[in-house]
Amino acid sequence: MNSDNPRISILIPCKNAEQFLKECFTSILAQTESNWELIVVNDGSTDDSKVILDQFAQADERILILENNGSGIIDALRLAYSKSSGELVTRMDADDIMAPNKLEILKRNLIKSGLGHVAVGQVKYFSDEELKDGYRYYESWLNRLTATGTNYSDIFRECVIPSPCWMVFREDLDRCGAFESDQYPEDYDLTFRFFGNGLKVILCSEIIHYWRDHSSRSSRNDPNYADNRFLDLKLKWFLRLSHDSSRPLVVWGAASKGKMLSKGLLEAGVDFRWMCNNPNKINKHVYGKLMENVAGIKQLENPQVIVAVANKDEQAEIREQLGADEAFFFC
Repeated sequence: MNSDNPRISILIPCKNAEQFLKECFTSILAQTESNWELIVVNDGSTDDSKVILDQFAQADERILILENNGSGIIDALRLAYSKSSGELVTRMDADDIMAPNKLEILKRNLIKSGLGHVAVGQVKYFSDEELKDGYRYYESWLNRLTATGTNYSDIFRECVIPSPCWMVFREDLDRCGAFESDQYPEDYDLTFRFFGNGLKVILCSEIIHYWRDHSSRSSRNDPNYADNRFLDLKLKWFLRLSHDSSRPLVVWGAASKGKMLSKGLLEAGVDFRWMCNNPNKINKHVYGKLMENVAGIKQLENPQVIVAVANKDEQAEIREQLGADEAFFFC
């Protein structure tokens, strides 16, 4: 590092967030860590977001407002990153809230651990509406991983690093090729890049980020965050990072996600066996591929198994049957 007190670059894509910006920016301005710059890219907002952004920028010289020269979050992040100068980099969402010590904790943990690490923190969802059980489950699951620094252990299930609650050295971010890919979901793609480049996750036991759920969130409405986009991304990175072509590959599951994964493997020309425990589907052909009984796994030598079964009770049974080293849970 070039200094004992490196600057943090905070990157924020912003689109139609007028009702949340004051809370978001107030939480940033209230940080116990003050050596930061905030690069905000207005992504074609049609509300009064730009007016509010300009007001904050006029009041604090650490804030820079830019207009997206492309379209969408990826282009906005690329532009923000290209105009940033901090040795440490983090991302924030325009509708979320930072705990007062968020930047201080991430910075302290990252500097203490050094290059080759990614600092993360625990998160808490909140909403003006009733929070759905899926968000509560994801929050609890994600925080358990973060508390032990074992985030990568379940990387193919869901995104294991929250998009607005990480910090890395610029040097490591460049090495990972951050924001270079056009593939969505961009936060999950970046997590795989951290994993593939060997960045170690620093555990954290404190809630430092408040994640807002609301009806206009991109993850709810943007087709870039549909289930098939997640599965496409998981499969791409599995084949790149974890697939061992010397071992038999099995897809376990005949429902919609199993079908999407199997279709992706067929299109990629990857050899695999497709199995399930549904007697109505066993010995049938789907996409020209024979559906086999999962009992056949026992006859395979050292298989890799992609599990595309969503039921949690069935997942627990499968995990116990196969062992952690044999199965890759994709849902």
